[in-house]
Amino acid sequence: MDKNLLIACVPLLPLLGFLITGLGRNVLPKNMSAVIACGTILASFIISIVLFGMVRSGGPIHADYFSFIHLQSFNLSFEFKIDQLTSLFLLVITGVGFLIHVYSSSYMHEENKADFSKYFSYLNLFVFSMLLLVMGGNFVIMFIGWEGVGLCSYLLIGYWYKNQDYTAAAKKAFVMNRIGDLGFLLAIFWFIAKVGSVNYDMVFSAESLKALSTTDITGITLLLFVGATGKSAQLPLFTWLPDAMAGPTPVSALIHAATMVTAGIYMIARANVLFSMAPFTMGVILVIGMATMLLAASIALKQNDIKKVLAYSTVSQLGYMFIALGVGAYTAAVFHVITHAFFKALLFLGSGSVIHAMGGEQDMRNMGGLKRYMAVTHITMLIGCLAIAGMPPFAGFFSKDEILANAYGYSPIFWGLGVLGAMMTAFYMFRLYAMTFHGNFRGTPQQQSHLHESPAAITIPLMVLAVLSVVGGLIGIPEVFAQGAHWLNNFLQPVFAPSTPFLTKHTISHATEYILMAASVALALVAILYAWSKYKNWDRETEKPNTGIAAILENKWYIDELYQLIIIKPINSVSKVFHQVIELKVIDGIVNGMGSLVHYGSRQLRWLQSGQVGAYVLLMVLGILAFFIIQLFL
Repeated sequence: MDKNLLIACVPLLPLLGFLITGLGRNVLPKNMSAVIACGTILASFIISIVLFGMVRSGGPIHADYFSFIHLQSFNLSFEFKIDQLTSLFLLVITGVGFLIHVYSSSYMHEENKADFSKYFSYLNLFVFSMLLLVMGGNFVIMFIGWEGVGLCSYLLIGYWYKNQDYTAAAKKAFVMNRIGDLGFLLAIFWFIAKVGSVNYDMVFSAESLKALSTTDITGITLLLFVGATGKSAQLPLFTWLPDAMAGPTPVSALIHAATMVTAGIYMIARANVLFSMAPFTMGVILVIGMATMLLAASIALKQNDIKKVLAYSTVSQLGYMFIALGVGAYTAAVFHVITHAFFKALLFLGSGSVIHAMGGEQDMRNMGGLKRYMAVTHITMLIGCLAIAGMPPFAGFFSKDEILANAYGYSPIFWGLGVLGAMMTAFYMFRLYAMTFHGNFRGTPQQQSHLHESPAAITIPLMVLAVLSVVGGLIGIPEVFAQGAHWLNNFLQPVFAPSTPFLTKHTISHATEYILMAASVALALVAILYAWSKYKNWDRETEKPNTGIAAILENKWYIDELYQLIIIKPINSVSKVFHQVIELKVIDGIVNGMGSLVHYGSRQLRWLQSGQVGAYVLLMVLGILAFFIIQLFL
């Protein structure tokens, strides 16, 4: 098969699945819609494996299809670039995306035929948009995919649109993403103005970088980071992500693990050389990432909705990735993206299995003792919790340790804050685990009678993701364990090599790294044991209402209320003034006034049309006289 055609098939197959399931939603049987949607993603995954092998053996692959924009001073091709970074993201998006599609075929079985097909069409479109984002050979193609995932998130979060709260959550996600997208769009215009191109190879060439001043580079990277804060849910644009739990659980897994929230990480990693040349922007990324990580982790400590805990966990883990980006550890950030995709998809899908068994119940206070009824879900969720807590030898241990080691090299203070976040992560995840699977069942007798293990279409993806959460870290074994064993670092070296001259390399001794590793694991283990002892036999009767800082954490630091007070209410008030004064009195007044003037004038002129011929002759004579007077005397 032609190379260009093979590459094009990766995004086109999900697009084809979207068209078939979407247009045929009223006629396709549910099983057929699921097979088409899952089959197209599986085919893309298989092709992605082939492309990964080609890149690994032969280097980056370029595919130029047609002239997309052709102007006198600016030309843009519709092109794809498959290099080491893209090939990894293709495997994660299509691989984890396929498992989520399979899971959805069972989880959404109660939907009617048309809605079932519509759901899968949205899911396919989501994957297509994300593939377009990571495959694009220039920033415009990336931006098209960027906007596509924003649209799909709106459609899927508000999938159950008859619930007003869910549609409000969808609109919130859409608006917050648009704020970030404006920054990305302005950066693209800045590229065009200064470099005359948005093609990656052109923009990141030595000639183009010399044409950009320090101000240009700082401004562009800050605008790109604004875009990343929207998509990857960093302060202050993070509150949409926890509300995205309004969508079906598989959607939460897709947004939080495999696709949308990793877009900002990918974009900064793709433009790594620009960011490395902007130390001010790197400092901003580091501080924002650290603040987001700590804030979200603290909120997760006191949430009782199982999906809310995982949502704030995602925001916190994204903060870790931005910490890595901020200290120039791009490989560590991508490594954590990959391992996080495994264990966070596992945790979300596991929570969906629990919710499915509980008849839609999401409050952990009404669960308990579920390990007796759901053995597979219990074991896989335990693996996910150990992985995200950074326990060796699970995947999260390796990626989180690499981020913390790089943070220590930058500043021991940031390492300490990172370990504090790791301790909170371990605590809230094992609080979730203990309250859900241990102790006595706290739900209703009706819920207890319904408890059962989920069907194979749900448990098989859980088992696959559990295996990946165990072995996924082996692609990044630290150099302290074995020289040259960090396969991911070696594989991505060509992508991040241009940044090396602009970064200060922070090295730590093997002895120090062993100590840091042991300290972070020990402290996380202390947090796990504390959470286990406190919540393994949690009882509603002995639980006291939260007060003080605990109440603040339960109410999410009142950030939503703060945004409502200082942003939304003033904007709504100004909007009302503009509506009442500018819209109704000025704009409508001018438009309606012109109409009234014409109407009044024509009504007055109508009296001239009397129907009397003598009056018409008189007016003609008067008009002729007036004409002669003007000609003779004026």
